[in-house]
Amino acid sequence: MLTKKQLDLLKFIYKRVQADGVSPSFDEMKEALDLRSKSGIHRLITALEERGFLRRLAHRARAIEIIKLPDSMESGFQPTVIEGSPRSSVDIKVDAFDLPVMGKIAAGTPIEAIQHASSSIGVPGAMLNTAGKHYALEVKGDSMIEAGINSGDIVIIHEQPDANNGDIVVALVDDQEATLKKLNRTGSAIELIAANPAYETRVFTKDQVKIQGKLVGLIRTYN
Repeated sequence: MLTKKQLDLLKFIYKRVQADGVSPSFDEMKEALDLRSKSGIHRLITALEERGFLRRLAHRARAIEIIKLPDSMESGFQPTVIEGSPRSSVDIKVDAFDLPVMGKIAAGTPIEAIQHASSSIGVPGAMLNTAGKHYALEVKGDSMIEAGINSGDIVIIHEQPDANNGDIVVALVDDQEATLKKLNRTGSAIELIAANPAYETRVFTKDQVKIQGKLVGLIRTYN
């Protein structure tokens, strides 16, 4: 059985594709369902997929297939492929990608270095706005709260060996400690700067720090 929001979204997508031939955008879905963020739409689409109503099509950007409708909506229904309009490259972002969750990252006291992937998470394609590999980490601690990053958040990281001053990065210190901090280079030193006045800036030599990636997105769940 679908929740009211799941059913409302399925109806909205179906009616729009029948009328226009293309799916509504995430923004249009969000407004139609009166949700605060597009992440809520992503969760609803995932739930509909898990229940067998939708299927994301592999190797086809911005395309999903409506497999079935609830009995209350069935009327000579045939599965329909929904694709983004060729007139706009940002009209719809219903595609998602599974990223490995590589463990926890310190935003506070030190924790162990990045682990091997133990799970995965679906991430909207719109969040992956750069080429290359990405991975996810769970934040532990409160040292980045003034940058809008809370303990328990999932951060999306673009894997890269370097970054610019001011970027929020995953830094591996002495090959043992992984931490999420703002990067700043001053001469031969590297500063890892917290976004919380309760934490001091930490200073290291260049050979002590390896950049593991740059923050490009964040996922937060409200229980």
